[in-house]
Amino acid sequence: MLERKPEGLNFSRAAFADLPGWQNDALMEALPALLKSCEKIKIIPVGRRMPGASIGGTYGDWREACNAVETVTDRASLEQVLTTHFTPLSVSAGSNPDGVFTGYYEALLKGSLQETERFNVPLYSRPPELVMVDLGKFRPSLKGQRIAGSVKNGRLEPYSSRKNIEEGALGDRGLEILWVDSAVDAYFLHVQGSGRVLMPDGSFYGIGYAAQNGHANRLIGRRLIEMGAIARKDMSGQAIRQWLADNSDQMMDVLKTDPSFVFFRPLKNGDGPYGSANVVLTPGRSLAVDRKHLPLHAPVWLSASHPDPTDPTVAEVPLNRLMVAQDTGGAISGEIRGDVFWGFGDDAEEIAGRMANRGRYWLLLPNKLADKLLEQD
Repeated sequence: MLERKPEGLNFSRAAFADLPGWQNDALMEALPALLKSCEKIKIIPVGRRMPGASIGGTYGDWREACNAVETVTDRASLEQVLTTHFTPLSVSAGSNPDGVFTGYYEALLKGSLQETERFNVPLYSRPPELVMVDLGKFRPSLKGQRIAGSVKNGRLEPYSSRKNIEEGALGDRGLEILWVDSAVDAYFLHVQGSGRVLMPDGSFYGIGYAAQNGHANRLIGRRLIEMGAIARKDMSGQAIRQWLADNSDQMMDVLKTDPSFVFFRPLKNGDGPYGSANVVLTPGRSLAVDRKHLPLHAPVWLSASHPDPTDPTVAEVPLNRLMVAQDTGGAISGEIRGDVFWGFGDDAEEIAGRMANRGRYWLLLPNKLADKLLEQD
């Protein structure tokens, strides 16, 4: 049985011809993301619910569409599969279809497996006592909400904050995976969730998200605006880095104002980064969404814009393309909200650091699920 649609969201049937740029998108670039989600969908029991919003139904509801996706050989056949097996749904919060879309990337850091005078900022693995709780498993009204902590005297208590950890709460535990040479780079890694660490021998060490301490994100950009350090109109990842570099005496105090802290796990060479849907992300085609409102693994048509990585004066390059909802994030909250994964490299960091653009999306659901959802209106 299909549960109620997420509160505050409205859905209406659309045609593929209504999707901005539908005929111009290089659809085949989205096929790897679709196949990765379909591989996951096909190994999960058919009766289990899809992760994220319950409008995604069960894994079994997606099998037929995924079988068809696996037959795709070219753009024409992919377009045929999408138009045959999926219904595009216009999504709005109340009557407003517009929201904010940001970007994230795979960070680059420099590090070592041994602590040295230069490499002295640890990246930690998940502490064994950290308990992460999916509240939706206890109360349906809390679906999509999570907390974390540690059990003390039979009670789940909040875990240490970033400030506590930075001041030594995890010292002498042997939880360090490696050490990097910049507290600022480490913080940005926490925000992005995955990265590559350049080691002294020239090799790369992959690092991916493992867990989070359960504290709400209070990204330091907000704090810097409150301080009057950076004007809201000038806020970007690049502006934050510049301010921290220019004010090194205040750097750690500002970083500690964000209580959220991320723990990591090593990734095999070339394996990753992974999104919360537990599939490898596809640059430019994987989208992080608020799982309270959208199901993971679902195709999404995004119509927004992004900054030009080669020209800081150009903030709105059109972005109309097929994406797949394969990730979530602590800062990705809201009905019309998304975070585009741009991959690795200078261009990816440049786009993601400056992207906070208006846009909208259409959700693509298998036809039967779309029909059930629309019957609720």
